This record gives sequence, structure tokens and C-alpha cells, in this order.
Amino acid sequence: MKIPFKATLVIACSTLLLVSCSRKKDKFINRNFHAVTAEFNALYNGYIALEEGRKSLTDGYADNYWEVLPIERLQISDEVMLPGQSKNENFTRAEEKAVKAIQKHSITIAGKEKNPQIDEAYLLLGKSRYFDQRFIPALEAFNYILYKYPASDKINQAKIWREKTNIRLDNDELAIKNLKRLLEQEKLDDQDLADATSMLAQAYLNTKSVDSAITQLEIASNATKKNDELGRYRFIQGQLYNELGKKDSANYAFDKVIELNRKTPRIYMICAEIEKIKNFDYEKGNKYELLEHITKLEENRENRPFLDKIYHQKAAYYLQNQSDSLAITYFNKSLRTNSTDKILRAKNYEILGDMNFDKSVYREAGNYYDSTMTSLDLNTKPYRIIKRKRDNLEDVIYYEDIAKVNDSVLKLVNFSKDERVAYFETFIEKLKIKAEKEKAKAEAAERNNSGLATVNNQLGGAQTQRNGTPTQAAMFYFYNPTTVSYGKNEFVKIWGNRALEDNWRWSSKGNSASNDNLSTDNLIATASEEEKYDPQFYISKIPSESKVIDSISKERNYAYYQLGLIYKEKFKEYELAKSKFQNLLKSNPEERLILPSKYNLYKIYEALGENAEATIAKTDIVSNYPESRYATILTNPESASDKDENSPESLYEALYSQFEKQEYVDVVSKSETYIQTFDGEQIVSKLELLKATATGRLYGIEAYKEAINYVAVTYANTPEGKQAQDIETNVLPKLTSNEFVKENDSIANNYKVVFKFENAKKEQIASFQKDLDVALKNIKYYTLKSSVDVYNPTTTFVIVHGLKNAQVAKTFNQLLTKEDKKKITASYFAITSTNYQIIQIYKNLDAYLNTVNNSK
Repeated sequence: MKIPFKATLVIACSTLLLVSCSRKKDKFINRNFHAVTAEFNALYNGYIALEEGRKSLTDGYADNYWEVLPIERLQISDEVMLPGQSKNENFTRAEEKAVKAIQKHSITIAGKEKNPQIDEAYLLLGKSRYFDQRFIPALEAFNYILYKYPASDKINQAKIWREKTNIRLDNDELAIKNLKRLLEQEKLDDQDLADATSMLAQAYLNTKSVDSAITQLEIASNATKKNDELGRYRFIQGQLYNELGKKDSANYAFDKVIELNRKTPRIYMICAEIEKIKNFDYEKGNKYELLEHITKLEENRENRPFLDKIYHQKAAYYLQNQSDSLAITYFNKSLRTNSTDKILRAKNYEILGDMNFDKSVYREAGNYYDSTMTSLDLNTKPYRIIKRKRDNLEDVIYYEDIAKVNDSVLKLVNFSKDERVAYFETFIEKLKIKAEKEKAKAEAAERNNSGLATVNNQLGGAQTQRNGTPTQAAMFYFYNPTTVSYGKNEFVKIWGNRALEDNWRWSSKGNSASNDNLSTDNLIATASEEEKYDPQFYISKIPSESKVIDSISKERNYAYYQLGLIYKEKFKEYELAKSKFQNLLKSNPEERLILPSKYNLYKIYEALGENAEATIAKTDIVSNYPESRYATILTNPESASDKDENSPESLYEALYSQFEKQEYVDVVSKSETYIQTFDGEQIVSKLELLKATATGRLYGIEAYKEAINYVAVTYANTPEGKQAQDIETNVLPKLTSNEFVKENDSIANNYKVVFKFENAKKEQIASFQKDLDVALKNIKYYTLKSSVDVYNPTTTFVIVHGLKNAQVAKTFNQLLTKEDKKKITASYFAITSTNYQIIQIYKNLDAYLNTVNNSK
């Protein structure tokens, strides 16, 4: 009897299973079979995939605690995905499971869904699309729940997720309206209430309604059951109170975060502590208690991952209390933690740069600003601010280096023989100590490398030894300090000190200081082992010729003058500027620098309120230089404004107008005069560039190259010098071919007719052009115009433009009427636009005319 019973039971169960699989019957068994199968199969696996994807997003998201945090930790990517692609495979899997549950377990009868799990499937579908940042499809899924399942127990969640999606789509006003209506009409459970109010707070933040956002965050904080959300909401509240200037309320919110301790991510607690420290009142508060509190945070082992932030704040504390040396120590400690917070690194570097700048240590400040820029995003406002600071330091670093080196050289020149020997013996002793330290370090590094290679050999066994990999790794060039040092010295010996930049091998990229080869670094690099420790080697390099010494002195004095101007005009460092100008006047400067220096000193005395010194300087200028422009300015300021007709700016403008009129000879001549007159002033580099351009227009590319190179090297740190360098690097190399293009109508379709005048007066050329313009108007079928071009100091061209055919251009006179032919009797030649450009650049008109005549 047992066997028939078992068979009957199996048959009955199979029949029941087959009957329950149908999605076309609204039966108890059918509904519950599909509901259970959907919930514990597709949806279960789908939510597991969703949580895995969500966790990976959270782990990969880095909050910026220097700004108000977003409510939800979700990194929005600008990457455009093609249809069918996904940013995260977990969300794709979750979406597939949701779709599977809908397709295989939906029971739709008479337009109504009978499976209570299908609304959950659509909710999973919307969430997976939301986290995959496909917000439009996600919105469709949430709206489908609201349309199709109005009685669902998930309806409130669907409404909240729909508004989250609207916020991501920048529909903040709509989200605020819908969420407020939801809160008014429905009594939400604790977590749903927290989700709704937190999203409403985000919408308020997006619309700059900070007070309303704080109110909603308070509700969300009290309603949420998740401690990580609670810590985040309270911390954001504190940030918002700080934005409003309500420090007491902010500290209260931060205290709530700190009270959570280990219940919430520790980063919230640490940042809350730091924000409270930032809000400390240094005038009324107990500074010693604050320092003790920061030190406890620093010494707590649990806070080791956050030492970068703690060190930075401790440095800020010392900086606030004028303990600069301790502040520098802790800023550097913060940097040595290798923090992943780019903004923190940038702030550390910037503050250190500012501190050096305030101390007038400009080279160090420049290095720190360089490091700051590496931690900032390009083309952002903070980056541009730091770059502007760094660019302003270029000139001062350049001239300070020249002044420092030249002062040292001139100091040695003035030493007696005994003083020179004593100086270099002391220098050599320091050099020996340094060499011993470097040798010890190199030996220690070599021992470490050898030990590592031995360990690798032991671990790798015979096969590793046969391959020879450890030996090669240990002997790799950059792992050996000795070979690296040798390589550096060889580079300096061959190339000198070169900046890390494009085209570093160009001669113009080298240091322009004439005494650069006298610097101790270069001397050490070029010296043999015996010479390096011999005082006489260095003494022999001290210049003795009066011509060389005078050159070094002049270069040093010019550097002093430029530094005085930079400190006065750019940085408003009047004391520094005063010392530079005073040192210049004591150093037997060239005549051209004396008067401008005295005038600048007068202006500095005025700015510093040193009226007695200002009066003395004014009397000196007026008495000893009565005919000068400076004396005129001091005695009659109203008639000698910066924009008078004799000011450098006005003269430059007038000269530029002449340049535009092609009066190149006058431009070159007057530029030379003005350069002598205003030598040492900022206008000189402009005049030099204008002169170089006019020279090129008159004498061709070779003269232009020479003139541009002079500007690029002599005025390297001015905008005009940099422009000249750009021309030399990027423009001139492209002008290498002076070969004429074959004149063929199939190739060239733009021709000019050129009338050549030798040593003609301006009136003669103007009269001819007037007659030519009248004749051109009488020519039918062509729209022609004329212009005048200077070819060289003695030759001028009158040109006809607008001809498209070589034969017509060559027989131009046949286009003229009989009356016009009587007036236009000058000889001419036809030329393509390309060849005309070549003869103007290379000044090879004779070569072109010979080519044309030979081709005939």
C-alpha cells in the first residue's frame, strides 16, 4: 500500500505545481506561488546586487569636507554611456532581476495586478537605474508605481524616490512642492519621514534656502534609525549654521556628532572636532585647554588615519598664536602624511608659500606655489589665483638670483689674498663634511639594496638567480645614488642650469646672467676631485679684468633697480624697495639709473610718511636735474600728468601710430632715442619689441631674427620678452622656405600688380595712388583696390589687389582706358600673393625678377 500512496502524492504535488504556475488564474495558490517565488528568488538576489553596488559607490566616494556636504553620498559622473552600457555591473544585475520578476511573475487580470510583489519589483527597477545614474528611466519606473499601484504599501517610498530623482534632474522646485504635499497628507513611518525630510533639505540647499534646510535636517535627524545618516545630518547642520555665522548653534550640532562616537563613521566625529576648533574664540577662550584637546586628538591611536587634518589644524592654531616655527613644523607634518585630500595639501602648500612671501623669501614661496598648483584642478578660480601669485614672483626671483650671485662675486673681488684663502678654506671644510654625509648615505643605501637583493634571491630560488632579475633591479641606474649624482653633475657640466620646460636645449633657455659660470655649484660640477678641495682653483676663477668686473657690477645694479621697481609697484614692499634703491645709489651706478632711482626713492619716502627724506630727495632732483621730466613732475604736477605728450606712454602711442602708417625708418630711429631716454623703465621692453618688428619690416627675416632674439634674451621676464620668445620658438622656424611658387592659374588664383618706386617722396606716391584709384573705378568686370607697402628704406610699392588670372595681371595696362593710360605710365610687374609674401619676408625682389625674366 506504501508504493501506490507515494506515487499518488508525487502526482498530486506535480499537478498542484503545474496548476499554480499559471499566471492567467486569480487563485490563492497562483497568487502566493508567484509572490513567494518573486520575493525569495528574483527580488532577493536583485536587492543583494543593489546593496553591493551601493556599497561600492559609497566606498569609492570621497567627501569634500571643505564645503557643505551633500545629503546623499553619490558621485555624479559626467561620462556619457551608450545604450546598453552600465557604470556598475551590480546595478545591471539588479535591474535584470527586477525585470525577470515582472516578466515571469506578474499576474495581470482584468487590468489589475494580483501579485503583491510586482510593485516591489518596479521599486527595485527604479532604484537600480537611479544608482546607475540613468535618471529618466528611473523616473519612469517610479511614476509607473504611482500610476499602476496607488494602493501599494510602497507608495510613499516610490514618491520619495521620485523626488530624489527630480532633484538629480535639477527639478528642485517640483521636488519641494511634491515632498511638502506628501508630508502634509501622509503620516510617514520614521525612516520614510527621515528620507523625505532629508531630500527636502537637499532641495532647499540647492535653492539656497539654508534656514529651511536646517529645519528639515532636524526632523530627519530625529526620525532616522541609521546612525551613519544621523552623524551626517548633524554634521551638515553644523556646517550650515557656520555658513549663517551662528557658531554656538554650529558647535551644538557638532557636539551631537561627537557624542555618537563609534556609532557613526569616525570621519564625521574628527571633522566635527576640527570644525569646533575652527570656531574657537581666541580672544575669550582658553588657548591652553584647546591645545591640550588638539594634542589628545593627535595622540589617540584611533585617529591615525586622520592625522593629516589634525596636524593641519594644530598648525593653524600655532599660526594664530604667532608661533611660526611650530606652525611650519605641523604644516610639513600634515604634508608628510601623504594625504589623499587634495584641497588640504593645496592649503598646506599655499600657507607655507604665503609665510615665505611675507618674510620676502620669494624663491621658497615660488616653490610652494608650484606645489600648490599641482594639487588644484586646472582652470579653476583657486588655481588661477595661485598662478597669478606665482607669475608675479618670476621677475623678483630672477633678479634676486642675479643680485645675490653678483654681490658674492664682487665681494670676493674686493677681498685681499689672505681673505680669499680663508674664505675658501672654510667653504671647502663645509664641502668635505657634506661629501662625507652623502657618502655615508650612499653606502647605507647600497647596503639596503644589497640586502634586498639577497632576500629576493633567497625567496626566488634558483630560477630567480638564473634570470638575474634582483641583480638588475639592484643595479638600476636611479637606485644608485652615486651614479645619479654623477649624472646630475655631467648634465650641469654640459648644459648648465636649465629649467624643467619645453625646448630646454635652446641656447636662449639658459641663464642669461653673465656670471653664471662663476657660481659655486657650476664650479664644483666642472672641477676634478683634486680641484674641488683646492682653494686656488676657486680663487683662479675670480674675475680680475676690469671690463668683466664692470659688466658684473652693471648687471648687479640693473638687478637692484628692477627689484626696487618690483617691490614698489607689484608688492608694495616699500622698505625692501627703499633698501634696493639705496644700495644701487651707493654702488656707483650708470648715469641712466641714478635719476629714476632718486625719483622712486622720493615716492617711497612719501608712501612711508618719511617727509624729511622726501623733501631732501625732491630738492636733490629739482636742483641737480632741473631740465628732466622728473623735475617737471615734482615742480608742476598738474601740467606733467602721466598722460602728457612727453610721457613714455604717450610717446609710445604716437610711435605705434607711425608704425601703422609704415613709417618704419622713423620708428626705428625714434625707438633707439626713447630707449636711451627711458632706460630702466617698463616701457623700454615695449619699445624694443616695436623696434624689432619695424626692423623686420624694413630689412627682412634675418634682421628680424636677430632683433627678436635680443628682446627674448634681454627682457626674458617681461611680457614682451615672453612674446618674443614665443615668436622665436613657434613662428620663425616655420618661415624656412624662400623658394618661389610656380605661377600657374591652376595653383594660384590671387595676383597682385606691383608698381615700384625708388627714393620717391611721399607726395609723389600719394598722387600716383590717387590717379590709380580713379583708373581702377573705370575698369569694368573687376573690383580692384590699391594699397601702399614699404619694401625697404629706399623702395616703396603701390599695389593693385583683386586679380584672379595671371595673364590679366601681366597685361594690366590693357584694362585701362585711353585717358587713364596717359596718367598711369609707371612700369609694373605681376606676382602671386604667395610670392609677394616671400619677397617681403626675405627681401629678395631681385632674385624674383631674375627668375621671371629667365622664364620668359
